[in-house]
Amino acid sequence: MEIKLSKLKKTKIEARQDVHEIMQLLLRREQKVDRNREHLWVLGLSADNTILLIELVSMGSVTRTIAEPMEIYSLALQKRSVKIILVHNHPSGLLKPSAADKDMTDRMIQCGRLLHVPVEDHYIISEKGYYSFAQDGLLAELERSEKYLLDYELEARARDQGKEIGVKAGAREQAKQIARQMKAKGYTVNEIMELTGLGKAAVQRLKVK
Repeated sequence: MEIKLSKLKKTKIEARQDVHEIMQLLLRREQKVDRNREHLWVLGLSADNTILLIELVSMGSVTRTIAEPMEIYSLALQKRSVKIILVHNHPSGLLKPSAADKDMTDRMIQCGRLLHVPVEDHYIISEKGYYSFAQDGLLAELERSEKYLLDYELEARARDQGKEIGVKAGAREQAKQIARQMKAKGYTVNEIMELTGLGKAAVQRLKVK
């Protein structure tokens, strides 16, 4: 269900608190019996954080709500959103993400990467406060997750990591060569360690021709 923006006090996100205030207005509109159920909304944003849409994607039970990527991204794509914010409430008032919350966010991050419409944040709200995945660092942590990565992205990461390891190995070998030359010229172990970055044991093991 898309929510009419004209009824909102703000249509541009300038601070994290703005999201909480806007979503509180919407939650209070619900029937009292429905406030005790989890709601999941998606906010579609333009490049300057203007809200293009707010959609109630699903309403679940007291402890959970479920939504598929198609339901979350369908209207956001139609409205030409360049990024989205996910919001859901915890009727219990506990502002802590569950394992299911993290898993759903992880999945949507990967979908957003594929669609070039990234998940900007995920909020858990209650009547008294909010929790931000981005502010807490959890969003960045999930962005590094490989659980829902497509095969070609996994292969690309493996290649990049292989190159990085190769570069580091090459740099270390070069440092050893310099250390051998320094050792042959009579530099002390501490001097060689300081100038090459090699450890004491590595320097001591080097043989001079």
